[in-house]
Amino acid sequence: MAYEIATIPGDGIGPEVVDAALPLFEEAADAAGFGFETTRYDWGTERYLDDGAMMPDDGLDRLAESDAILLGAVGHPEVPDHVTLHGLLLPIRKGFDQGVCKRPSVLFDGIESPLRGYEGGDIDFVVYRENTEGEYADVGGREHRGFGNDVAIQSGVFTREGTERIVRAAFEAAAEREGRLTSITKSNAQAHSMVFWDDIVAEVGEEYAGVEVERLLVDAASMDFIRRPEEFDVVVASNLFGDILTDIGAIVTGSMGLAPSANVDPDGDYPSMFEPVHGSAPDIAGQGVANPLATVLSGSMFFEHLGERSAADDLWDAVEAQVADPDAPRTPDLGGDATTEDVVSDLRKRLRG
Repeated sequence: MAYEIATIPGDGIGPEVVDAALPLFEEAADAAGFGFETTRYDWGTERYLDDGAMMPDDGLDRLAESDAILLGAVGHPEVPDHVTLHGLLLPIRKGFDQGVCKRPSVLFDGIESPLRGYEGGDIDFVVYRENTEGEYADVGGREHRGFGNDVAIQSGVFTREGTERIVRAAFEAAAEREGRLTSITKSNAQAHSMVFWDDIVAEVGEEYAGVEVERLLVDAASMDFIRRPEEFDVVVASNLFGDILTDIGAIVTGSMGLAPSANVDPDGDYPSMFEPVHGSAPDIAGQGVANPLATVLSGSMFFEHLGERSAADDLWDAVEAQVADPDAPRTPDLGGDATTEDVVSDLRKRLRG
């Protein structure tokens, strides 16, 4: 079996972590008895600066031929973030109906949380973030630019199909994990969209009698991710709230450099996309010290998505073993002075057993 993987290294440290991780993916695939071919697309802000577009007009058509997409990072200090986001990442998520964003937050053995009193394994939850609509829907506009009555209107869009899809995915995950689901809203202030969300959580929840449901407002949830992160199991949230909370989840489990994510089309009609959460980190780009572990863990997630569980487990286990080893190399974000290549070389040895 051979898979076709599209890679979009992107901006900043994106090319560094993608180039570092791909050889590890190949070794894990070889050991598991399958192969994959990669097609590289050098799309991002350098292309935007040269051609005025982050990707070509037929970009989605070209990506559609792949089995999965690996994205490095998007963002550039010379280009506004709304340009880069709306020029590449959001068109892929929306164009391929990747309505389920899955972001695990795990405090690994050997990693120090900035929170006192937490050790490896104490924090282990996953956030299911709605990924194609909600607050990130491109509905609205600007009028009277340049005048005193300049106005901006931004509308959130919550459909029954999109909301039920992410809520059901979260309930399924909770049923397979510890049977606890936390739904995040701001229903006290957003009496239409968030009450609609609450209604759908209640409806879908009737089908999952074994799942305990907690409902939190996003401000309380932000506090509780820091105050009691060990009590969360599966969290489901809208596009904006999920985006914010997963950054908190990454930090309380040690580093943005350890945070993977999956953007999934649950129907399988289009390729799903996998990416580290850390962003393009232009302040360290080109220095060779970017942490590749979030990309490696994202690779584990795309192998699992493709049904190649053995390779997925090998990658995840190699990362777990490395960070638990006090003598293993660590990049500066984890308190060490190792390079990206040092970390990858050590992972390669662990994969080979």
